[in-house]
Amino acid sequence: MEILHSADFWIGLVKIVWINIILSGDNAVVIALAARSLPPHQQRKAVFWGSGAAVVLRIALTVVAAKLLELSFLQIIGGCLLLWIGLQLLSDDGDDEGESKSYGNLMAAVRTILIADLVMSLDNVIAVAAAAHGNLVLLVLGLAISIPLVIFGSTLMIRLMDRFPVIVVLGAALIGWVGGETIVSDTSLHDYAMAHPALHYVAAALGAAFVVGVGKFWPRARRTSSIQ
Repeated sequence: MEILHSADFWIGLVKIVWINIILSGDNAVVIALAARSLPPHQQRKAVFWGSGAAVVLRIALTVVAAKLLELSFLQIIGGCLLLWIGLQLLSDDGDDEGESKSYGNLMAAVRTILIADLVMSLDNVIAVAAAAHGNLVLLVLGLAISIPLVIFGSTLMIRLMDRFPVIVVLGAALIGWVGGETIVSDTSLHDYAMAHPALHYVAAALGAAFVVGVGKFWPRARRTSSIQ
């Protein structure tokens, strides 16, 4: 195993782990939001399987990510998917209080985690692939090490969401923000986005406002009007 004695190998490994620490924050929020709707005894399973499967998916995605990002309208579709996921996660939170709290499905939570991670990781995996320099062992090992980091972050977020419900809204807003960013990052909008630098932030803010406004306040307004 001469590769283990190479300084470049260990430097590359540190880079990949560090990149994943920086870029996995939004993924941890998605995992926590999806797992939060499950019974307590299934939350750890959702976090473990969702995180593990997402990392495996990232490894496979790394091979084709650069080509995928060149396809027109792919990121628009992906961004719309993220907005939909944000709406679903926020509306699922609803009025889940006390005895009336309803629980979600484990497989549905894992599926949500995978779809969201797939979309949110398109840009991230390019940075990881660049740090790996084509070394598959380094890539797999670096991403594998990131699994416990994502699991720890997701578990911590679940506890914080239970204690501070406002974090649920902020987490959904983050998903909407990334969704807006993803839409305007599509290759078909590249020239227009370059000509209007503020579009990136406007789209991200609109995405966050859309998810929070539609997912949280609109259903509440409908319930109030139906009571009246």
